[in-house]
Amino acid sequence: MLKTNTESVKGYKEMNIPYTLLSVEENSKNLSIFLPGAGYTVRSPLFHYSNDLFLNKGFDVLQVNYQYNDEVYAKFNMEEISEAIKYDVRTVLDIILKDTSYENFYIIGKSLGTIAMSSELSRDIFKEAKAVWLTPLIQRDDVFDAMVSSTNRGLCFIGDNDHCYIEERVNQLANNPKIVARLIPNVDHSLEYENNTVESIEVLKSVIDDIKNF
Repeated sequence: MLKTNTESVKGYKEMNIPYTLLSVEENSKNLSIFLPGAGYTVRSPLFHYSNDLFLNKGFDVLQVNYQYNDEVYAKFNMEEISEAIKYDVRTVLDIILKDTSYENFYIIGKSLGTIAMSSELSRDIFKEAKAVWLTPLIQRDDVFDAMVSSTNRGLCFIGDNDHCYIEERVNQLANNPKIVARLIPNVDHSLEYENNTVESIEVLKSVIDDIKNF
């Protein structure tokens, strides 16, 4: 039976940061952490189907539901948003990981979420965590450097029609034997084709299948 626990914490500058912990097993040893994008939420396709996937595998699923598109963040520049997401995710995870017995972790970050992901993977508890990088912000040195030097097994998905795509940096990621980088031709920052719904669904299916087998 699915159990849902939704709470919130005081994050950066005392902003409310909601999060939801879903579980189907008592005292699961497995946790999947979802760090969505600014506009690509946990209700969006990649997270919606990943959610079902991990629950079916007996994982608890933690959804960190920051809302940086909200007007209260309108005056924040990108660097302050970056500081906020790192602070907010760290705060939520400190609560979730306290007094728990999780042993196996997946961290799935999308776009803005990969900023926090880059920081959080340095925790000792995540030394063996598997990392799924969905359209990472590789134009940022902090994200790119974390990926290039990562010792975590990783999957990376990005399209060459993504505004974050940098060919040289994607090629460099291939030099890290821990990361399998999937470059999907002609898809955008949502891993979708413009004006081609059926083909976009095929990409979604392929990505979810890769995550399932990872």
